[in-house]
Amino acid sequence: MPVLSGIEPKKVFKYFEEICAIPHGSGNTKQISDYCAGFAKERGLKYIQDGTNNVIIRKDGTAGYEDSPPVMLQGHMDMVCEKEAGCDIDFEKDGLRLKLEDGVISADGTTLGGDDGIAVAFALAILDSDDIPHPPLEAVFTVDEETGMFGAADLDCSPLKSRIMLNLDSEDEGVLLVSCAGGTSAICTLPIERESAEGVEISLRIDGLTGGHSGVEINKERANSNRLLGRALNELAKTADYKLVSADGGLKDNAIPRASEAKIVVSAADVPKITAFAGKFDKIFKAEYHLSDPELSFVAEEGKTGSFDVMAPDGKKRLIAALVNLPGGIQRMSLDIPGLVQTSLNMGVLETADDKAVIRFAVRSSVGTEKQELCGRLTNLMEVLGGTVEFIGDYPAWEYKQDSMLRELMVEVFKEQYGREPKVEALHAGVECGLFAGKLPGLDCVSMGPDMKDIHTPNERMDVASVQRTWNYVLEILKRLK
Repeated sequence: MPVLSGIEPKKVFKYFEEICAIPHGSGNTKQISDYCAGFAKERGLKYIQDGTNNVIIRKDGTAGYEDSPPVMLQGHMDMVCEKEAGCDIDFEKDGLRLKLEDGVISADGTTLGGDDGIAVAFALAILDSDDIPHPPLEAVFTVDEETGMFGAADLDCSPLKSRIMLNLDSEDEGVLLVSCAGGTSAICTLPIERESAEGVEISLRIDGLTGGHSGVEINKERANSNRLLGRALNELAKTADYKLVSADGGLKDNAIPRASEAKIVVSAADVPKITAFAGKFDKIFKAEYHLSDPELSFVAEEGKTGSFDVMAPDGKKRLIAALVNLPGGIQRMSLDIPGLVQTSLNMGVLETADDKAVIRFAVRSSVGTEKQELCGRLTNLMEVLGGTVEFIGDYPAWEYKQDSMLRELMVEVFKEQYGREPKVEALHAGVECGLFAGKLPGLDCVSMGPDMKDIHTPNERMDVASVQRTWNYVLEILKRLK
């Protein structure tokens, strides 16, 4: 039974609920792409569905708007798939279980995907309406934004006529984004050799962290579970002689990791030392992060006794050195825009296999040369540690446009509807506007959206009243673009 059927605007929430019922995590977008293409086909709208699963849908302007400059409505179809421990949702094949409580929409045990399902829902609702005045429209839905903006990077923009673009991929009502950082994903790989060791296996687990978006929340100084795990393993060597079996944590390079786990092997005599160490560092971590990560925990759990394949001492040493010494977090704040993070990186994913360890970073900067310098540091450190780095999904910064008709109009409409000035800001997170601006010379673009909290975490939630106000705001902007 639909959960959102009783709230306005009905078409927006109808399409949002339908989107949530379709698996659409990054890299798993064929079904949601087919859904959008099928929507266009059913209504006789012209559309393009490319081999990457991007979709472009066109609709003529309404009466009186036929000759107006075309406008692009843009958002991405994929979502970050994170879930709570014990949640039985299979993101590859299951839809989300929506909840509506006190005017707030969330998903039971998982991320909601309001980032950026609400953009698709807005566009579909407008395309499906006959009573909304608007210029000719090009709705552009991209894929795999969350893992590197690969859809926007691959999109052939030559068919697009719009040079006015409304991006609906922001999460703060009343904030108009007009510039963003560029970025890349760094994949650091260390070779590992294995040997056999006897003893007791112990699991060291850091859990309960707040997490969040590695661009939007990086300035909130939240704990990174991968970095804390590296710190703990480094300190543990002073307490007991242990062998390292594995170290894993995080799911996405652009999400601050909330949980990490290492499995070690020690002698039976050292088990009490490990338990005492975990208790000590549980208190240390809680004291350091009591405000940003109040639910943090660090525990040691004793497992079975036997023979295990462990990392050779040299590989263990190099991996711990990487976790401790590779840069992380804020690297530089902007002097031009107070409060804006200029350059950062997030150690989002840690994975160990039989023969290698992989550490994945999201690297961001609004200054291209600083991004290059940071990538160079990663490269140099990994070379010293005997590893390699691969950079993928590079995307440019979105530069501020001094003369923007769209920005001025949106400020004017906002003041009329809200009775106050909007915030016009730059963002440290990457948005697809930079890629479109690079492909479409002269593009006038602003990014906006309704209030969403704790995106990229299972606590993600979206405010219904904010969606309603934002919907009316978008409709008035389209009406004025005549």
